[in-house]
Amino acid sequence: MTIKDRAAQAKKASILMAATAADIKNNALHAIARALTASANEIIAANQADLDAAAAENLAAPLLKRLKFQKDKIQEAVEGIGSLISLVDPVGVTLSATELDRGLELYKVSSPIGVIGIVFESRPDALVQISSLCLKSGNAVMMKGGSEAAHTNRILSEIIHTAGISAGLPRGWLTLLEARSDVSDMLKLDHSIDLIIPRGSNEFVRYIMDNTTIPVLGHADGICHVYIDKKADVDMAVKVSVDSKCQYVAVCNAAETLLVHREIAQEALPVLQTALESKGVEIRGCEETRKIIAVKPATEEDWRTEYLDLILSVKIIDSMDAAIDHINTFGSGHTDAIVTTDKSRGKRFMDKVDSADVFMNCSTRFADGFRFGLGAEVGISTSKIHARGPVGLEGLMIYKWRLVGDGHVVSDYSGPNARAFSHKPLKKQFDESLK
Repeated sequence: MTIKDRAAQAKKASILMAATAADIKNNALHAIARALTASANEIIAANQADLDAAAAENLAAPLLKRLKFQKDKIQEAVEGIGSLISLVDPVGVTLSATELDRGLELYKVSSPIGVIGIVFESRPDALVQISSLCLKSGNAVMMKGGSEAAHTNRILSEIIHTAGISAGLPRGWLTLLEARSDVSDMLKLDHSIDLIIPRGSNEFVRYIMDNTTIPVLGHADGICHVYIDKKADVDMAVKVSVDSKCQYVAVCNAAETLLVHREIAQEALPVLQTALESKGVEIRGCEETRKIIAVKPATEEDWRTEYLDLILSVKIIDSMDAAIDHINTFGSGHTDAIVTTDKSRGKRFMDKVDSADVFMNCSTRFADGFRFGLGAEVGISTSKIHARGPVGLEGLMIYKWRLVGDGHVVSDYSGPNARAFSHKPLKKQFDESLK
């Protein structure tokens, strides 16, 4: 089948997926979880082939870490599916109900987007998360993963697609694209694909946006900040900063820049240096920072860099407003945190920082669909329309307006004897209108 044929099949599948009952979708998720567990040895072998090939090609260590999908990752993926099963079905939820006139009722009802096209980096766990979320939300999905994970992605997609079909899902609900040319071909399929979600570098996301007429839900760089306020607890600041940077460095919600208020810098920076360097972090500091601790110099480019590695840039800031200005200037609108004991200052920071996720006294690593209780995520959106932050089930939904009447016609509501609309809010579900 050509990619055009496969997209047409996905479009047909999406119509059926949208009307698939919640119990069938949950049964399919159970079947997928069982199949992943039963096929663990085959998955591990396929992943090892990818790891060996990547190591031979000297793939960077952070990317190798992302690529790894062994026993612990399989177990995490299965647990994520279990969490997803427990969530309420997002399809068919009445978002609002209005009586326009007696017997004429308008409902805003959640519905799937349709066919989601996703291009993602070399993280096989992303394939499991994405396909599971699309299944639960009633969408069909076409995915193109990184070539480094070709063997792992292939076996995972076969297992997941087959298990879904065995539980009653339509053939073609999941499609894996593997050729490099498939990305450019996908961008032309505006009659079949309803939304594209790219996961990669800022340049890659921009390329996608510039080369398609399909709506794009963009996630650019993850240049995340931790700001240590003058009223911060130093022990808490160290704990939050170390976790934000070191808990998993090769991800978009890891901190890349640490901003420290001048009034606390003398006390905090030496302790921070000890804690971070004990984890292997290379610190690059501004001129003021290097007067307090001996570290490498930071350049202007460091403030704009997503390292995805054990490197952290540090800057001393004169005020909270200066910290906010720095974040809004150099950040990517992803996730930024403040550490402070003054909650009014924390609120001001959260009000003024223009990012999808703004945190107080906690690690930037919490910016994650699973941790938010969204049932994992298809990615993080830094957009300001439709969905923002971790995109889980809700971000894969849209809605339909459903109007139920009893022979009502517009001509009765125009002219000199026009009937008046009541526009009365109803506490009623759409399904009740059909009884």
